[in-house]
Amino acid sequence: MLAAAKEKLIFAPKDDQYNTSALTSIDLSPSPLTQFHAWYTAAESHAIHQPETTTLSTAHLPSGRVSARTVYLKELDARGFVIYSNWDTSRKAADVASNPRAALTFHWREMERQVRVEGITERLTDEESQVYFDTRIRGSRVGAWASRQSVGIEDRDVLERWVKEVEERFKDQEKIPVPPFWGGLRIVPDYVEFWTYTNSLPHSRTSRLHDRFAYTRDSIDSDTWKIQRLSP
Repeated sequence: MLAAAKEKLIFAPKDDQYNTSALTSIDLSPSPLTQFHAWYTAAESHAIHQPETTTLSTAHLPSGRVSARTVYLKELDARGFVIYSNWDTSRKAADVASNPRAALTFHWREMERQVRVEGITERLTDEESQVYFDTRIRGSRVGAWASRQSVGIEDRDVLERWVKEVEERFKDQEKIPVPPFWGGLRIVPDYVEFWTYTNSLPHSRTSRLHDRFAYTRDSIDSDTWKIQRLSP
């Protein structure tokens, strides 16, 4: 057994213990979007670095092959969670085209909290995407036009040539239109789970029995959510 353990590149990293107070159902908002906003605001106040950082997971059908990448949450509205990206050549674009379901995972380590989101994706209109696109610095707007995201290239010179072509195209324009292949994707949730990493058993026993609550609803058009405590 010791020999097998020595063959592992990583084996049983040291476990941390957690000190966050217990989470109960009375602490939760009836809506997971409102609850998420409360936790996100707390993360900002806690000086968490870029609390909008999230892992977007998608799966391609019919293969079922799963892929994940780090993106940034840019908007939260009454319908759901919005990110922005390329929806033409990227791996996630192909996944979403074949399978509209996606998931987000937020992890705020310093606050010992995690949020998991699952739902149906929908594209924002060009008009909606333009509003956010206008807030980006010019270089980012040029880059959105120039990049054929996930396409293989011989070297960086190819990318720099594409950038120069876009800069020339828009050299006299302050207002750059949002690319037709780029924009917002909203994940409309039907499942949202809140985790607090806590040692919540009595008598200060170390337990790792975290508090988990799941919000579920029957359809994306329903305003009624069921809240259930889950075993960690």
